[in-house]
Amino acid sequence: MANLSFDELRLFARVAALGTLSAVARERNVPVSQISRGLQRIEATYNAQLILRTTHGLSLTPEGEILQTYAQRILNEADALDAEFDQTRARVTGLVRVSMSTVIAQHLMVDSLPSLHIAYPDLRLDFRVNDALVDMAREGIDIAIRTGEPQTDTLVMRRLGVLHRRLYASPAYLKHNGIPQSVEDLSHHDLITHSQHEHLNVWPTQSGTSFRANGPFCSDNAATMTSMAIAGLGIARMPSLVADPLVAQGKLQSVLIDQIEDTPNTVSAFMLSGRHRLPKIRACIDHWAQWLQTTTPTC
Repeated sequence: MANLSFDELRLFARVAALGTLSAVARERNVPVSQISRGLQRIEATYNAQLILRTTHGLSLTPEGEILQTYAQRILNEADALDAEFDQTRARVTGLVRVSMSTVIAQHLMVDSLPSLHIAYPDLRLDFRVNDALVDMAREGIDIAIRTGEPQTDTLVMRRLGVLHRRLYASPAYLKHNGIPQSVEDLSHHDLITHSQHEHLNVWPTQSGTSFRANGPFCSDNAATMTSMAIAGLGIARMPSLVADPLVAQGKLQSVLIDQIEDTPNTVSAFMLSGRHRLPKIRACIDHWAQWLQTTTPTC
């Protein structure tokens, strides 16, 4: 380990996270050959093969898994050390990798970036947009913005705002299939469901019961579900933050607003324990919490 630099550890961690040398090369704006030589030096240091190269991409060997775990731990501690000194100099600088769903990225967080950039011009933001949950430590994610509760006690949570979900369908679909007048009527309609998060397919009612949605169309991506609803494929339960502007444009229409419970979902920022103290991360979180309260108080 004494023969490896922090930069080499970061290089290996990024190769492990991204799975391709070309992606790391693009990130660093260097030739792929330079990344390959760096990886060869790291493997030579330990006299072990750390990466398996196949036609399907790269994967870690057992030795690579060990190095990835320790490298990320060391880099986290190095970042924390830098943060202690940055805090005394009130510096907010560096790269922040943020994971979030498509809906939160496109309809909530992108609009916050201009004011964040003005406040902290030395910050760099890398948005990783995916509806699937991520392994924050393995993929080098600083902040994950999600709804719901953390699945592990190793994460620190900060509440940012609230997301409401309601039922919507296109006017064309409702004209052809009729407007449901009761929760029971939903059984006779085409419903658009979420294929990854089953709890989103359990629709709570005002009466205290719940309706288990099932239908011919599903997706693991909320933006795709929205497109399905606009295309007239059925009724979907989606964030009002996304749907209400489409209602105003005449592309969607709310359904059973007085019978399906509008249960708010907390939008939170999750961080690995210890990293939430980094000035660059704390600056982002503070900015987003204030921005959401002042810009979209009922998102």
